[in-house]
Amino acid sequence: MLLATLPLLAACGSDRTSFAPPCPTPALVRPLAEIARYRPGSLDLRDQVVRARVYDISGTCTFNKDGTAVDTDVQVSVEAARGPAFEGTSMGLPVFVAVTLGDEVRDKTLFTLPIKFDGNVDTVRAQSQSIHMILPVSPSLSSAAYGIVAGFQLSPQEAQAARQVSGAAARPR
Repeated sequence: MLLATLPLLAACGSDRTSFAPPCPTPALVRPLAEIARYRPGSLDLRDQVVRARVYDISGTCTFNKDGTAVDTDVQVSVEAARGPAFEGTSMGLPVFVAVTLGDEVRDKTLFTLPIKFDGNVDTVRAQSQSIHMILPVSPSLSSAAYGIVAGFQLSPQEAQAARQVSGAAARPR
C-alpha cells in the first residue's frame, strides 16, 4: 500500500517558488545603530540636538518569476529623543541599508528618515518607507547567505565621537 501512495505524494510536491525563500539575516552594527547630533563644534550634553537608535530591521522576501533572484523589501525602525538644543518640531536623520555577502558590502542605499516631535513629546518612533532590493540567487548561493545591515550614516566627526564614547566605556575605572 505504501508503494501505491508514493506516486501520489510525489505529485503533491511543489515547485521552488511555492515556499517563501529564506530572507537575508538582519544585523545592527552597534556603533552605526546609534547617533547623537550636537550643535556645531560641541559635544556638550547641553548642546545635544537629538539622540537616536535603530531598534529594528524588518522585511519580506519573495522569489522572482524565474527563481534567479529574491525580491526583498526592508523597513528600518528608529527611536529618537529630543535633546536640550533641539529647535523646531522635525528633522531628518541620515539612515542607510546595506546588503552584505560575507565581509563585503554589495549594495548600499542612503536616505533621510523624517522624525517629528509633537507638543511636549520628547521621544518618538519612526519607520522608513520600504527599501526594495533584488538579490541574485543560484543553486550555490541562497538568499540566506546575504546580510542586511542598517544604521546611521555618520559624519567623520560623529564617527570619531562614537569611538571616543565606546572607548571610554570600555576602559576600566
